[in-house]
Amino acid sequence: MSRAQQCHPAVAAPAADPGLGARARALARLSRDELETTFLRGEMPDVTTLVGRELRGTNLTPLAQLAGIEHFIKGFSARGDQVEGYNRSARSGAAGKRYGFYRVARVDPAARDNHYLHALLLDYGRGGNPRLDPTRGLRDYLVRVDPGDDDLFLGKAYYAVGPLRVPISFFVLEGQRRS
Repeated sequence: MSRAQQCHPAVAAPAADPGLGARARALARLSRDELETTFLRGEMPDVTTLVGRELRGTNLTPLAQLAGIEHFIKGFSARGDQVEGYNRSARSGAAGKRYGFYRVARVDPAARDNHYLHALLLDYGRGGNPRLDPTRGLRDYLVRVDPGDDDLFLGKAYYAVGPLRVPISFFVLEGQRRS
């Protein structure tokens, strides 16, 4: 049982999205330590394989369930030589609305957001979100779980608070369809 569940026993661990495949659901059931090990063993995705795709995701924290953001879709597109992305709800009634825009790039070792050099950085602070939009503080790191597999990814989310980067949670992404 996680610390969050021990402190808040009424909050169940988030359930893996039933739309996810077996490998993604198995990944979503790993402990935090196992997720960290898997993340550190992951490899940088080829950003060109993400362009034009939407990936189905599950946030792996009980707080996401309470906030109604447990399941989501991440989409990727190219604008010139930049790769950008968005989030949208996986719930049927709100599925079309895009929010939480980000820019995708390799991690710059000299930048503040340089925790994982083997990952891609999804930087919401550079995604054109409104100034007071809380998603601007998000910084997601994304790795491929298995070498060469462009259909299963593990992400680790941080929140920027001034110079601090506060870890939030892990999330699983699985290939869904081309947009």
